[in-house]
Amino acid sequence: MSLRIDFNPSDFNVALATSIVVFGFDNDHLVTLLASKVGEPYEGASILPSAVIMPTEAPESVAKNLLRELTGRDDWPLEQLNSFANPYRNPSGRVVNIAYYCLVRLSEELKSNLIDRGYSWVSVPDVPSLAYDHDEVLIYARERFKRRVKRRPVGFTLLPREFTLNEIQRLYECALGKKFDKRNFRRKVLKSQLLIETGNSVRSSTKAKRPSRLYMFDEKKYQTLTLKGYDIVYF
Repeated sequence: MSLRIDFNPSDFNVALATSIVVFGFDNDHLVTLLASKVGEPYEGASILPSAVIMPTEAPESVAKNLLRELTGRDDWPLEQLNSFANPYRNPSGRVVNIAYYCLVRLSEELKSNLIDRGYSWVSVPDVPSLAYDHDEVLIYARERFKRRVKRRPVGFTLLPREFTLNEIQRLYECALGKKFDKRNFRRKVLKSQLLIETGNSVRSSTKAKRPSRLYMFDEKKYQTLTLKGYDIVYF
């Protein structure tokens, strides 16, 4: 059976855009990057970093270009989320948003550079109401990230090269929105064989009785578990 699909010229009056949910970790909170909308509609409102997709461009290429413009790199973990296509999501006309999310390792240079350019890093629970349907996009990204963190060691992308066990636990608590027993969490993480002790240590605060050991992840093991999946947070 053959199927014929015909289009009228008016059927192509649809624009494409992309938005990126950029997640980072500041050692205490899961944060996301927000921009301020310039021009109408929604002048001055908070939005996700976004760009228009031209007819000759591929969505992923535009998303990577936007990521490079924001961070100076386009090799951060980037994953397509979904297409958001409510006919009335944009008051200017029909715009389909092909959204992505990515994880970046925060540095003082990256944070200050984006703040100087008018962006803001906001703790995910404190994100204000966003324009368009970007609230929906952010919720979708948060749920996707939760699923990934539960089964793959993608969260380590957000940590500095060397980190403490406290930082790992805090990251997973922020990502999943739940508290973990300190002893059980450490036992599970160390049992995963993902970590390599560096021999370095750091005093986390002036009140700390002794320095905390610093770890880094085993990249070979990391790549294997990223493909196979694991259950590091199930106790």
